[in-house]
Amino acid sequence: MLPATFKLCAGISYRHMRNMTGLRKNAVMALYHELNKLSAPSPSSWIRQVRRRSSVWSNRTAEEPCSEMDMAYVKQGQEALSKAISILSEQDGWQTEIEMANGDKVLSKVLPDVGKVFKLEVLLGQQTEQLYDELVNNMEQMGDWNPNVKEVKILQKIGKDTMVTHEVAAETPGNVVGVRDFVSVRCAKRKGSTCFLAGMSTQHAAMPEQKGIVRAENGPTCIVMRPSLEDPNVTKFTWLLSIDLKGWIPKTIINRVLSQTQVDFAKHLRRRLATSSNAELALAC
Repeated sequence: MLPATFKLCAGISYRHMRNMTGLRKNAVMALYHELNKLSAPSPSSWIRQVRRRSSVWSNRTAEEPCSEMDMAYVKQGQEALSKAISILSEQDGWQTEIEMANGDKVLSKVLPDVGKVFKLEVLLGQQTEQLYDELVNNMEQMGDWNPNVKEVKILQKIGKDTMVTHEVAAETPGNVVGVRDFVSVRCAKRKGSTCFLAGMSTQHAAMPEQKGIVRAENGPTCIVMRPSLEDPNVTKFTWLLSIDLKGWIPKTIINRVLSQTQVDFAKHLRRRLATSSNAELALAC
């Protein structure tokens, strides 16, 4: 409508039309009404539409990856999860490395395209949701309760399920294996009552290799947590571990260190959960 109004106003600039008083009056009135619409206090429909689209886009970019690099991290995390689930689904060929009196068990298996992988199987006296909250939502606090970990830092979050992290592992007793660090992409997923936290090594511009620290590689790794069929307050906890520590370390030492690391992790995690539960009970009182 507005372009047509301007055409009408432009038409009265011709000499033979300026004498047409009625036409000139109509043109002025039409222009007045159109300009009055534009200056109205309430936003026009197209402004509301733009605002609505902008709001939707803002919410979407807060949740979804938008760059090629973001999409590459998401794809890498999903591949780690898929590969880990495939490994864990194969029940044959696992050999016992450690079996504790409380039932905690570490198994191992050699895979052609991956190498030696380790699997921790334990039952934890906590609901799956509490474990997920501790290991995913409170991930950066792991160094506070696990002495084998010096630091975990989230470098980038991508959407709801993917993140890139930097972890620094402490040296082993006697410095048999020195300090190692990892840059990993992690994928946290839920499927029904089962929770997954998978990962594998990646690169990130914010964390190049650090001087004096060996950059190790991992993956696929995956923690699987699901409620026990016998008791929903107990969680069946499985941790698939695949790590290349780098450096000249005999395989016998690597095998012993990695399997013991998993056993220690279960012990420290139980202690952490017990402390958290006691703190909650104290607050409730």
